[in-house]
Formats: sequence, structure tokens, C-alpha cells
Amino acid sequence: MEVLIKYLISRAFVALLFLCTLTGICSAAGDYDQLFRQSSDLMAQGDLDGALLLLRQIPAPVAGEEAGAFVSSRMQAGRILASQNETNKAIAVCQEVLKLFPDNSEARNFVAALKDQLKPGWHTVLADTLRFLPSLAKGALMTLLLVLCTMLVSPLGGLLIALGRISTLRPVSGVCWFIIWFFRGTPLLLQLFFIYYGLPSLGITLSPFTSAVIGLGLNYSAYLGEIIRGAIQSIDHGQMEAAKAIGMGYGQAMRRVIIPQTYKRLMPPVGNEFIALIKDTALVSTIAMVELMRAADQLFNTYFNITALALAAVIYLVLTTIFTFIFEKIEYRAGIYEQR
Repeated sequence: MEVLIKYLISRAFVALLFLCTLTGICSAAGDYDQLFRQSSDLMAQGDLDGALLLLRQIPAPVAGEEAGAFVSSRMQAGRILASQNETNKAIAVCQEVLKLFPDNSEARNFVAALKDQLKPGWHTVLADTLRFLPSLAKGALMTLLLVLCTMLVSPLGGLLIALGRISTLRPVSGVCWFIIWFFRGTPLLLQLFFIYYGLPSLGITLSPFTSAVIGLGLNYSAYLGEIIRGAIQSIDHGQMEAAKAIGMGYGQAMRRVIIPQTYKRLMPPVGNEFIALIKDTALVSTIAMVELMRAADQLFNTYFNITALALAAVIYLVLTTIFTFIFEKIEYRAGIYEQR
């Protein structure tokens, strides 16, 4: 009997001790919850310093104690300090969490972001530039390829349209007039949409690159056709009569006398058209082509970093500057005999 009584007493003591411990834990948890509520109220009132003091009152956990309250309090304190531009203090607060829990991803990522803020601005811009430049370079190469392909197609198309426009054959002149009227009178974006999205309904499916080259080529051929026509008709009519007087036919006179004299007059407006073409290639991003503008847009939507757009603007400026310089040189060479 005596042994039984001692056993019951010992068990009761253990149960009482467990109950006291559980009560203490619940009481501590309740205190922590109260501190969190009070700090939230202070933050809502704009008293960030007061909220910070309450959060710092939550102690580090002892062995076997729940650590959620401590981690949450330090992370919230870190955010408050970061909003007050106290970056070093915010890092120190988060380091308290990492000392106990080195694998805490939230604290580790927050510390990394805060350390990035301490770096000089040029360092961040340089890092973003090195990260974005490869993708933008690929897009720029595609833009350059589109420009070169259009520059090969549209002058030839423009010349044919111009010759057809001034032809004495009314059906040919009428068809060329219609081409100019249609492609100059409708937006380039609409033309690209029709070629890429509309033609498949007629059984004609083209790749984005082919659609882009056809759309840009037709559009710029129409504009260049009018420019070339104006340049040809600006040549004195006596030039044609002189060519015919020495036995040249119409084709020979155009090829050897009239058209060569138009080069000097053609260069400024043609140069302007091709510089505009570099910028108009941005429209092909709407038909699933990854050129410079689409590459920049994808990077911006991924990282929400305006550096990608700024780099794209710089690349466009570099391309237009190079083409401007080239056309100025061509214009000078084309008019060199007129300057003597």
C-alpha cells in the first residue's frame, strides 16, 4: 500500500509539473500574440518606432520552444527598419534569425536584397547590363536581319512600282497606283496582322519571319515607289529627249541616263525611310517574333527592371546612328560630281 501511495504521488507530481509548463507556454504564446496585435495597431497608426520596440521584446527561443514568434517578429522588425532606410540595422536583425536557423530562406533572401541596396548605383546598373545584354543582343541581331532583308526587297519593289506608276499603259499604272494607295493608307500593324493571322484562314500559313519580311517589304516598297517616282519626274525632260536623239531606247535611257541622276535626290528621303524602318521593326513583336523590342519587353515583364528598356533604347540609337552615317556617306558619294 505504501509503495502504491508513493507511486501515485510521483505521478501526480509529474502531471502537475507538465501542466505548469504547458500553462507557461500558453501564457508566453498569449503574450507574444498580444505583442503582435499591439505592434500591428501601432504600425496602422504610423508609430513604427513603437511597433519596433514591441517586436524586439519577443525573446529568442530556448531549446524545445516554438520559434515561429521570434522569426516573425525579427522579419517584421527588419522590414520596418528597411522602410526607414536603416539597412544595416535591418540586416543585423535578420542575422539574429540566421544565427539560429541558417537555412531560413526568407531571412537569407531578405539579407541578400538588403546588401544589394548598399551597393553603389553604377554597380547595380552594370550587373543588370551584363545580365540583360545577351538576350537583347540576340533580339538586335534579328532586328538587323529584318532591316537588311527589307532593304534588299523594298528598293527593287519601289523601283518597279515607280516605273509602273509613270508607265503609259493605264492598266499597269492603275495597279501600281492601287498598291501605293492601299499600303500607304492602312497601318503597317494591320498589314502584319492580316499576313500572319489572316492568311491562314485562306489556307496560307507563313512563319513569323517570312510574314514580317513580306509585310515590311510591301509597305516600304509603296513608300519608296512614290519617292523614286518623284525623283525620276524631277529630272528635266530634255534628258530623255537627248538620250533618244543618240539612238537609245526608253529602257536604255532610263537605265543609263535618268535613274543614275536620281541617286543624289533619292538618298535623303530613302535614308529617312530606312531609319524609320529600324524602329518599325518593333511592330513585328506582335506576331510572335522575338526581335529587340520583344526581348526588352520580356525582360521587363520578368524582372520589372527598367534597365532592360533603357538598354533597348541605346541599341536602337546605335543602329540608327550607324545607318545615318552610312547614308550620309552614300549621299556624298552620289553627289560628288555635282559638287565639282
